[in-house]
Amino acid sequence: MTNPRAVVALVMLASAVVLAPRPASAGDRHAGYYYPEPATHEVYEARATTLPEANREVRLGFVVGVTQTLLRQPYAPAFVIFAKGDEAEKMIIVGLAEGYMNTLYRARAVLAMLTAVARSTRFLNERGVAAYLTFFDLAKLLGFTRITISDGRTFAHQITIR
Repeated sequence: MTNPRAVVALVMLASAVVLAPRPASAGDRHAGYYYPEPATHEVYEARATTLPEANREVRLGFVVGVTQTLLRQPYAPAFVIFAKGDEAEKMIIVGLAEGYMNTLYRARAVLAMLTAVARSTRFLNERGVAAYLTFFDLAKLLGFTRITISDGRTFAHQITIR
């Protein structure tokens, strides 16, 4: 004969395990914290290779430089950019204004704008590659392996850079 208390305890334990909070994605510890689980993903085959000197400090320096540029504008920034991961290899871009990047098309427009900005940098122009490299290629040069762009509320899109 089975002990009813043992059965109840077992059911409660099983329920606790099933209902316990978990990260949004086992492979993405930032989903659910900085942005919602990405609904869309893509892979970008870069036309550039990672620079030998690209390391954590270089990537963090890039993010600091972009942030300083955004903060120098006479208006509040529409998005924030930062790097995460043990080697700061994951770039995250989150919109700060309601409705600014709430669709894939708006997110791609922001990325296209960042491509134009990247092409105007001394960094790419000195290397003679500004005319054909994209923002994703610049990210690859710096050693970023993933970019996640989000409205910070309900939308997120993730790009794996190879």
